[in-house]
Amino acid sequence: MLEDRYGSPLTTTSQTARDAYVEGIDRFLGAFDDVEEAYRSAMQADDSFAMPHVGLARYLVTVGRAQDAKREIAVAKELSHGVSPREAAQIDIISDLIEGRAPQAYRRIRDHVTDHPRDILLAQTCTSVFGLIGFSGQAGREAEQLAYTTLLKPHYGDDWWFLCQHAFAQMEAGQIGPAAENIERALELKPDSAHSAHVRAHLYYENGETDAGYAYLREFWQDYPFTAYLHCHLSWHVALWALESGDVAGMWKLFDDYVSPDRPPAPPLNVLTDSVAIVHRAFLAGEQIPQERWQQLSDYAVQFFPSPGLAFADVHAALAHAMAGNRERLETTIDGAKGPAGPTVASVAGAFRALADGNADEAIEKFVSVMSEHERLGGSRAQRDIIEFSLAHALAISGQSNEARRILNMHRPHTSHDHAVATLEG
Repeated sequence: MLEDRYGSPLTTTSQTARDAYVEGIDRFLGAFDDVEEAYRSAMQADDSFAMPHVGLARYLVTVGRAQDAKREIAVAKELSHGVSPREAAQIDIISDLIEGRAPQAYRRIRDHVTDHPRDILLAQTCTSVFGLIGFSGQAGREAEQLAYTTLLKPHYGDDWWFLCQHAFAQMEAGQIGPAAENIERALELKPDSAHSAHVRAHLYYENGETDAGYAYLREFWQDYPFTAYLHCHLSWHVALWALESGDVAGMWKLFDDYVSPDRPPAPPLNVLTDSVAIVHRAFLAGEQIPQERWQQLSDYAVQFFPSPGLAFADVHAALAHAMAGNRERLETTIDGAKGPAGPTVASVAGAFRALADGNADEAIEKFVSVMSEHERLGGSRAQRDIIEFSLAHALAISGQSNEARRILNMHRPHTSHDHAVATLEG
C-alpha cells in the first residue's frame, strides 16, 4: 500500500495521486504557494481518493475560506467508503474543526495522536501559536504547547517541519538556546520553508537583533510568493523592523502594499491582527495616525469578525473600534467576550477604550490585571507586545516613566524601549 511521507498508509493505488497529495501536505506545512493546486492534481489523478479533499479542507479553513472548506470535507465524506480507520478518523475530526467544534476536536486529536503520532494533518493542528492549543484560551497554554511538541519528538526525529514547530514552542516558553539549535537545523533541512524563516525571525526579535533580523527576513521575503498564505504576516514582521529602524516611510509602504485590508486576499485573521498591530505600534512609537486608517480597520473587523468569539481577533478588533471611535462595536466586543479567555479579552478591550478616552489610570489598572495571563489571548509574545507597550505608554503619560521602564526591563529586556514607546522620552 502507498504511504505518505510520514509512513501513514493511503487508500489509493495511484502513485501520481499519492505524490501530488504529499506535495500538497508539504506545501501546506512549509507555507508555500500552490497548496490548492497540488491537492487538485491528486484529485484529478484519482477521483475516488478522499484524503486530498481533507487536506484541502484543512488548508482552506486556515486561510479563512470556511464555506469552501465545508464543501471539500463533504466530498471527503462521500468518498470515505473503504478508507482505513485512521483516515476515517481524520475526516471526522477535521470536520469537527471546520464546523467550529474546536474543544471537541482537540480532545479527539490528543487521543488520536497517541495511537498515530505521525498522522501529520491532525498532529499539525495543535502546533504553532495559531493552533488549537495556541487559541485554547487556557492559562499555561505556552507550557502545554511545549509539552505537546515534546511528546511528539521521539516520533519525528530530524524532520524539518517538526523541528520548526518544536523550536517555536521552546522559544515561546523561554527556551531560547534550544530553540535556536532546532530552528537552524530545520532551515538546513528545508531552507525555503516560510514557517521556519518565520520562527527564525521571531528568534531575532526575542534577542533584540533588529538589524540582523531585518536583513535576514527582507532577503527571504523578497523571493517569497505574494500568493502564499504567510506573506501578509511576514510582511508585518518586515514592516515592524522598518519602523524600529526608523524607516517610517518604508513601513507605511509595506503596510499599504502587503498588510492592510487594501492588499489582495489573505487570511482575514492575519489581515486584521497584523494591520491593527502595526498601526498601533506606529502610534506608540510617536507617529500621527490619520483617523481614516483606524476607521478602515474598524470596518474590516466588523465585516470579517462581526461577533466576538476568537480572543486574538477580538482584542485587535476592540483596539481598532476604540481608536476609530466606534463605541457601539467596542461595547459589543466587551460585553460579548466569552470562553476561557473572555475575562481577559474584556479587560484588554476596556484598557484600549480607556486609552482612547484619555483615561490613563483606568487603562493602567486594566492592563495590569492581565499581565500574568495575557497568553490566554493567543498569538506570539512578539504580537502581544502591543499590551506590554500600551501599558508602558499609559504609565508614561500618567507621569510614571520610571515604572514603565522597570516593567519593560523585566518583561522585554532586549527591546529598544524608547523607540517602541515614544512617550518614555518625555
